[in-house]
Amino acid sequence: MVADTPVPPARPLNAPPPRRFLPSTASLRALETLDRLGSATAAANELNLSQSAVSRQLQTLEAQLGVALILRRGRRMLLTPEAAGYAAEIRSALQKITQATLKLTVNPAGGSLDLAILPTFGMRWLVPRLPDFARRHPEVTINLSTRIKPFNFGAEPFDAAIHFGNRDWPGTAAVTLKTEAVVAVCSPELLQTRPPRAAQDLLNLPLLHIETRPEAWRAWFAAHDITAEIVTGTIYDQFSTITQAALHGLGVALLPDYLAEQDLATGRLVMAWGGATRMPGAYQLVWPLEKARDPALIKFREWLATQAEDEDPLPR
Repeated sequence: MVADTPVPPARPLNAPPPRRFLPSTASLRALETLDRLGSATAAANELNLSQSAVSRQLQTLEAQLGVALILRRGRRMLLTPEAAGYAAEIRSALQKITQATLKLTVNPAGGSLDLAILPTFGMRWLVPRLPDFARRHPEVTINLSTRIKPFNFGAEPFDAAIHFGNRDWPGTAAVTLKTEAVVAVCSPELLQTRPPRAAQDLLNLPLLHIETRPEAWRAWFAAHDITAEIVTGTIYDQFSTITQAALHGLGVALLPDYLAEQDLATGRLVMAWGGATRMPGAYQLVWPLEKARDPALIKFREWLATQAEDEDPLPR
């Protein structure tokens, strides 16, 4: 008769991970700093440690994980490719820990919200409204950073973001703030030699593109029943720069109607064709699902929902 092999007890689902998978912060910082700076000397200087202390932290980490992390070349220490990948992931985790600690210590009572915003919309739409939020919730601190390109909440320490799109951010929830209508505008001089007789004639003019709206011109032509397979032209990163390009006669720009209003009124810009055209997508407040219950975020998005009226004119 063969004795039954003892079966280890099942680990509870809510049990903490084994100790070996939770290295010390000091060891992880040593690994991340060496990876980022590329030199044990530089890492030691940043961490205010000796090189031997950094080496000991890394040796402790290797022993705990049971994995070789460091290639030693004389007095030089280099990370293995696997360790470099591990360090990149650890970097974002350390950033989150730092950000969470900063939020707790700076405003322990009401909390804070780290918010990414698009530069022009954030300054023209959000910032003029923030005094009202500050009056209603003086206990919450709002920290603003501008971002014009898509980003990963897991890689950057933001609690939420105001961006333009179609609710296509995976792992997030969103509130729509405002749709967008654009006008095709240019300098008066640009039309003197080649005045368009139809919307399609704009394809013969230099077209200016905004980096955050790569499909804007194609959508504009589609709204005028024109199929434009290839729409070429120069690309600008912000509305402030593309507006200046249009003012100086470099081409036709699609600008949100509220941004072009003043220059159209003074005659510095003119309509290249047609009027305001509603575009796909909208400005959204977006947040990662794991942040949904953050008290400061809840207060901010509930307040922001009261501001998200599509017909509400933007502040001038």
